[in-house]
Amino acid sequence: MTLDARLRVERTAFRLDLALTAAPGEVIALLGPNGAGKSTALRALAGLLPLTAGHLTLDGAALEDPATGLHTPAEQRPVGVVFQDYLLFPHLSALDNIAFGLRCQGLRRKAARAAALPWLERMGLAEHAGKRPGALSGGQAQRVALARALAVRPRLLLLDEPLAALDARTRLEVRAQLRRHLAEFEAVAVLVTHDPLDAMVLADRLVVIEDGTEVQSGTPGEIARHPRTDYIARLVGLNLYQGAADGHTVTLPGGLSLTTTEELHGPAFVAFPPSAVVLQRERPASSARNLWQLEVAGLDLHGDQVRVDLTGPLPLAADLTPAAAAELDLAPGALVWASVKAAQTHAYPA
Repeated sequence: MTLDARLRVERTAFRLDLALTAAPGEVIALLGPNGAGKSTALRALAGLLPLTAGHLTLDGAALEDPATGLHTPAEQRPVGVVFQDYLLFPHLSALDNIAFGLRCQGLRRKAARAAALPWLERMGLAEHAGKRPGALSGGQAQRVALARALAVRPRLLLLDEPLAALDARTRLEVRAQLRRHLAEFEAVAVLVTHDPLDAMVLADRLVVIEDGTEVQSGTPGEIARHPRTDYIARLVGLNLYQGAADGHTVTLPGGLSLTTTEELHGPAFVAFPPSAVVLQRERPASSARNLWQLEVAGLDLHGDQVRVDLTGPLPLAADLTPAAAAELDLAPGALVWASVKAAQTHAYPA
C-alpha cells in the first residue's frame, strides 16, 4: 500500500477516528455531511493538523506517529494540495505559480520555469503562461492550481472541493479534464467533496464519514446499490428503510411492513428510487401490498422532475413529471395514496 493511515484527532467538541489505506494510482473520495470530519482528515494528511493518536505512513516511510513524537512538517511531506479557493499567488504569473513548488524543492528560477511549462501545456494553458490569476477564468485557475500540485510529483495528492467554485458549465468541462489527469496520476489521490457526481465520476473508492467515523466504503457502484445510512441514501437518490426481514416481508420498527422480491431473514435494508413511487388521489383498486396514504409536505423541482416530499406512516420522496404533478393538483397538505411494486424495491442484509 502507498498510503496506510489511522487518523485520530481529538478536538474540544469533535473526534475523528478514521482508517485509510490506498494502493498506487487509487483515487479515494471522502464524502459526508457538513461537520463529518472530511476537512479535518485532509488537514491531518497534509500535516496541517497534528494527530492525537494513530499513524501515517506513505510509501513505507513513517510521516507521523504521536506515540514516538514523530511529526513531519507539512512542507517536508511529499504531498500536493489543491484547495477549494486554489490559493494561487496573485502577484505571480500562471507559469511562476506552477514553478513555485519546484523552487521550494531547490530548483533555480530558470530551471523551475522550464520544468513548469510542460505542465501548463498538459493543462491546455500554454498561451496563458504570463497571465496572473486575476486574468484567468475559474476553470483556468483550477487547472493552474492542479498543475502546481502535480508539478512537484507528490506521492499523495489532496483535493479539497476542487470544483466547488466553478459554475455548472465549467464544472462539467473541468471534471472531465480532472478525471483524465487523475487517471494518469501514479500515486494516491484523496478527494473531499459534497457533490456525489464528482465522487462517482472521479473516485475509484468512496469512504463515507459521519460524526468523525467511517460508516460505509466501497466502489461508487456498491455505494449506490447498497446505501447503509439516510445520508448516503439521499446522496444517491433513494428512499431507504431498515427493519427485520422474514422471507419477502421486511417489518419496520413502527410495525409497518414492505414486500420485496428478495427473500431474506434477519436485519435488512429496503431501498427504492423516488421514480418507483406511484401517486394517486383516490385509493387504487389494485392489490398492491406496498400502499400507504400520505400527506404532501413539499414540492421541489429536481432536474426535469418534481420531487414530492411525503410524510405519514412511511415518509418518502416521489418523482413525477410536472404534468403529472399538475394533474394530481398536488400542494402541501394534500392527501395522496402512494404505492410501490415489490419488483421495484431492493432488499439486502443490514
